[in-house]
Amino acid sequence: MQLSGKVALITGAGSGIAKATAKLFAKEGAKIGALGRTKEELEETVAQIQSDNGEAIPVVADISVPEEMQQAVEQIIDKWGRLDIVFANAGINGVWAPIDELTPQEWDKTINVNLKGTFLTVKYAVPYLKKQGGSVIITSSVNGTRIFSNTGATAYSCSKAAQVAFTKMVALELAKNRIRVNVICPGAIETNIDENTQKRDLEHVQEPVEFPEGKIPLTDGKPGSSEQVAQLVLFLASDASSHITGTEVWIDGAESLLKA
Repeated sequence: MQLSGKVALITGAGSGIAKATAKLFAKEGAKIGALGRTKEELEETVAQIQSDNGEAIPVVADISVPEEMQQAVEQIIDKWGRLDIVFANAGINGVWAPIDELTPQEWDKTINVNLKGTFLTVKYAVPYLKKQGGSVIITSSVNGTRIFSNTGATAYSCSKAAQVAFTKMVALELAKNRIRVNVICPGAIETNIDENTQKRDLEHVQEPVEFPEGKIPLTDGKPGSSEQVAQLVLFLASDASSHITGTEVWIDGAESLLKA
């Protein structure tokens, strides 16, 4: 098992990519701190891991609140005494609207959850990662890194672009501590994040673009799965990627090359 004896903090573990990753990591021998805001979802993730003979605990916290994230990491340390892997996946799409209609409060919420939340997740984990080295994986997006045609997604795309810069800065800073930091950029993946997207008055500001049949060339338009992304995260968390740090990896079936 690739992660035997390791302890992993996974944010957003109640659903989607992080849930699939939590289950895969547990199968590979890791102990899982499954973090999220919805207790019922986390308990379901933990129950599924335990039913497959894995080890996991639910950790309820809001990634944008410093005190909650500090306590969340301490909860994992109190349970297992170490931390080796951090998958900072939690985030929101937020409000997508024309720039003159996007309110400062809507901007702040997206930045606070996606960017500040990533900062807090890594910040409070680092003292424990430094003890033996480890791996941090951050979920960015094709938006803000290769795709800029989703008009109205300004706050979201800026938060995702900033996560890439954050990754590179922290990767260099923590290299001496044998902590690797990488960032994944998924395209269209079958998750429920679109349910949390509020799109408003975009029709009159979007540039008209007509794509060929199948917006995702590798699969003729079919989105990727959370399980496919989980396999990438496992690679970056494991010793198989021991010389990779400060690097972004797109996982989108060439979608972003078509739509860039």
